[in-house]
Amino acid sequence: MRSRTVAGERWAVAGVFAVHGAAVGTFASRLPWIADRLRLGPGQLGIALTMAAIGALSGTPLAARFVHRYGGRSATRIAMTAWCAALVLPALSPNLPALAIALAVCGFTSSVADVAMNGQGVDVEVRLGRSIMSGLHGCWSVGSAVGAFAGSLFAGAGIDARVQFAVVAAVLIALGALATTRFSAGTRAPESGRPLFTIPRGRVLLIGLVGFCAVFPEWTANDWSAVYVRRVLQADEARAALATTMFALSMTVGRLLGDFVIRRIGARRTVLASGLAASTGAILVTVAWSVPVALAGFVLLGTGVAVVVPLTFAAGGRAGTSPDAGVAGVATISYSAGLAAPGIVGGVAAVASLRGAFVLVAVFATLVAAGARLLGGPLDTPASGDALVPPPERAGAPE
Repeated sequence: MRSRTVAGERWAVAGVFAVHGAAVGTFASRLPWIADRLRLGPGQLGIALTMAAIGALSGTPLAARFVHRYGGRSATRIAMTAWCAALVLPALSPNLPALAIALAVCGFTSSVADVAMNGQGVDVEVRLGRSIMSGLHGCWSVGSAVGAFAGSLFAGAGIDARVQFAVVAAVLIALGALATTRFSAGTRAPESGRPLFTIPRGRVLLIGLVGFCAVFPEWTANDWSAVYVRRVLQADEARAALATTMFALSMTVGRLLGDFVIRRIGARRTVLASGLAASTGAILVTVAWSVPVALAGFVLLGTGVAVVVPLTFAAGGRAGTSPDAGVAGVATISYSAGLAAPGIVGGVAAVASLRGAFVLVAVFATLVAAGARLLGGPLDTPASGDALVPPPERAGAPE
């Protein structure tokens, strides 16, 4: 009965991941509408999006305190509601300063929800006794794709994004609240002695650096793949866009199948193979002499980095003082790559070339393979179905 309850909670957590991804995909699909409405150039839009990254990095260190205070179930429900509600703010923004503030709020609430749901995922994984984090992140990717596709349908029908975001936000809030009802009650802990900010240290810091080395290639490929194929290989826009599509698809498939691989060969070997695949893909992109070769490189790169971030969250959650604290520490380091990558890649491309920038991507991917041993742990036994030793109970009254 207990295993059936945990299995049900696993699918509830997967639902929350999908809801979070759907909100991201919804926003991304109507970003051109927002930019056109406010008449924003690329530079102005870049400033606004940077505020979203700053908001996210501000929220991540605070998230563990929030989860610690309210417990996983309530914290996830509150954070998901805030994130989905914040989705409507960018569409309502009347000018660039308001949009920048709105995106900072979106980034903040999204990151707190991200830490809360990943912490819950780690907790369920430990109680279930087998790897599930890769699949959870795969559900996020599926939700993002569904949100983006729905956005394209709304856009094609000529529906105002303000109306779309309001409707989608209401639906996602309801779905998120419904999913969290299946979460275990968990416990709340007293705030005394709990730091306001989660500062990653020791093993959590090292695991976060592995995550940084995986997120850097992910963000680079996501932002620059189409530009690379268009400008370096002189392809038309349709084939250039295919590069981003192939990368995203390989990420999604890799995450959905990742848990199967991890259960067969263990987390450490999976990360080692992933890093080598990603570095091979980046090198293939660097030397690509045709579009098909570049596409193959982006597929290898996406497949390689797909499972690494979920595994860093799982390893960080086990290494931290609590799952939420470990996840927050790893996320703080890992997601900072999203803020660093655009400027670093752009700078290298300006000084050298885009090909040179992907040499840097290959270096980061190789460092992922080098850090594989840090991501081993209780789930590193191939084909293990035995229950793990449950984590220590957190002090406090039931939620």
